[in-house]
Amino acid sequence: MGLPLIAWRAWSVTGAAPGLAQLLALVAVGLVLWTLTEYVLHRFVFHWQPASALMEQFVFIMHGNHHAVPNDPLRNLMPPMVSLPVGGLVWAGLVALAGPAGNWLFLGWMSGYVAYDLVHYACHQWPMKGRLARMLKTHHMHHHHLREEGNFAITGMMWDRLFRTRVIRERQA
Repeated sequence: MGLPLIAWRAWSVTGAAPGLAQLLALVAVGLVLWTLTEYVLHRFVFHWQPASALMEQFVFIMHGNHHAVPNDPLRNLMPPMVSLPVGGLVWAGLVALAGPAGNWLFLGWMSGYVAYDLVHYACHQWPMKGRLARMLKTHHMHHHHLREEGNFAITGMMWDRLFRTRVIRERQA
């Protein structure tokens, strides 16, 4: 329900004035921004090694529990009490930076977030058949079972290659 509302809001403030190609480009840029956000959050926030015990507990509650029990279906999705306020801040930030075009960027960003949530859940809960699906699952399972210090991306595997955090089995190299 959220994506149609975001699209309706974007259309209501800009209409077709910028042109369909430009609107689609903004959505695509928003999608790429999501994949970078996903990578940065997972690498630097969810796997942060804090100095204090209190912050260590916070990081464990935020993400460490997912690594402790990776196939728990209740720990495979970001809870709305986190995702809604973060999404609202991102939306406000994109509109502040880009004006009405920020709504289209946000539509792409949120589309990426929804894809991430679905892919991440599927990686842990479903068999994932097909070439792309197996590639996504293998990439993420290497993060869980080979080395947690790599393969931070789920939907934007290009970032692990670009930032040299890709984890592969030796025979795949």
